[in-house]
Amino acid sequence: MFENYKVVPFYDEMFDPNCSPKPHYQNFHDKLVESDLVTLREKHDLAQLSFLRQGITFTVYNQNVGTERTMPFDFVPIIIPADDWKMIERGMAQRTEALNCFLKDIYHEARIVEAGVIPRDLVENNAYYYKQQAGGVRVPLDNHIFLAGIDLIRDAEGNYMVLEDNLRNPSGMSYVYQNRYVMRQVYPEFFADEPVHTLEHQLTYLHEAMLDHAPPGIDNPTAVLLTPGMFNSAYYDHVFLAQQMGIHLVEGRDLLVKDDHVFMKTIRGLQRIDIIYRRIDDDFLDPVAFREDSMLGVSGLVDVYQKGNVAILNAIGNGVADDKAMYSYVPDMIQFYLNEEPIIANVKTYRLEEEETRKWVLEHIRELVIKNVGASGGYDMLIGPHADDEMIEIFKQKIEETPHQYIAQPTIQLSRAPAYQGEDFYPCHVDLRVFVMRGKETHVLPGGLSRVALKKGSLVVNSSQGGGAKDTWILKNGGDAHA
Repeated sequence: MFENYKVVPFYDEMFDPNCSPKPHYQNFHDKLVESDLVTLREKHDLAQLSFLRQGITFTVYNQNVGTERTMPFDFVPIIIPADDWKMIERGMAQRTEALNCFLKDIYHEARIVEAGVIPRDLVENNAYYYKQQAGGVRVPLDNHIFLAGIDLIRDAEGNYMVLEDNLRNPSGMSYVYQNRYVMRQVYPEFFADEPVHTLEHQLTYLHEAMLDHAPPGIDNPTAVLLTPGMFNSAYYDHVFLAQQMGIHLVEGRDLLVKDDHVFMKTIRGLQRIDIIYRRIDDDFLDPVAFREDSMLGVSGLVDVYQKGNVAILNAIGNGVADDKAMYSYVPDMIQFYLNEEPIIANVKTYRLEEEETRKWVLEHIRELVIKNVGASGGYDMLIGPHADDEMIEIFKQKIEETPHQYIAQPTIQLSRAPAYQGEDFYPCHVDLRVFVMRGKETHVLPGGLSRVALKKGSLVVNSSQGGGAKDTWILKNGGDAHA
């Protein structure tokens, strides 16, 4: 089964350098090698069909044309020992707390800027810094981050590192649940004797955290999930979360502002809304306060928000904190606000405004990864070792023209794990999106979305670029940490 599987020179989640299963994968491996390859192929096809039947899709945008696809699923899970997960939980809680302190600070006192820790222009010239709309607003619990999606990778030594922070509208939680559902339905035999943390009741924490943000004096708040509509790439995510939390899924046209409050139109008349879990970007929330051509938002919404009569989750203006240029300063935020060292480190990052740094990056561009600080989903990104001469020249020109718009990072040897797509087992690069829910308490979803670069040799795990997903198992006990 794994006769031609090669581990070296990468860190492998399942195997040691001698291609022997690691202790926390032993039970899974033993059951796997007893499996019949014909049956595995049939089950693979059944798993993909299950996603299609349930309408679990995302949209890939290319040349302004959207193509709807099912999320490719791989049945070999990412298994994380209990001690490793405890470290990840602590690291995620620490990081989101520091990022929340930063957001609270820059929209009020800006102490970190005054102290010279973060350059003033990096904040004030940031495209996602909405001082006019969010400055001075006291959000419930002083919490700007209701839900964070933090992307982790492992390097060649197996050390966890933070690749990216997603603090605006992190998507993918529904896929975590559907990966587990399909895995249990199609491959139940692999769960026998495995002490895996269940996902049941986890969305209760998300619902409770959401309701914790009710405006002052509201004892029985009404919440809705605001979606751009069915043509959004993450619409399945919106539908799933609204259903699971038992709240209305609404579009901008379903809401209106009246007497300094937000109301939902119903067949019984207007119903006051206290909390809006929005999945719409800031720019489209309110045509009065942002883009006047927006057809997705609610006129006057920001005014109600500023008066404290409605909570918007995540808060307006979070984009300034998950900008890829700001990412390099998160360790400084942890030190400044919490007086602690980061539990999980950043990937080394080069900012390109400085001439000497930019010159060095341009000379070594074939060894580096170049990212647009405002892009996501793997778009406008260069992976130097895999790029041709034409693409190298295009990105050199982009950097020269708008150096502040790009960062550079070393090409990390991302960890790999076995994947099976109906033919054979082969190693693929993986990462992990961890979801952090914050209300009166902080709770980390046990597991997260393991994304896999299913194209052989690819480093890009984003579903929009051909990536797929795996189930993520957190062991309740057993398994050597960092094995």
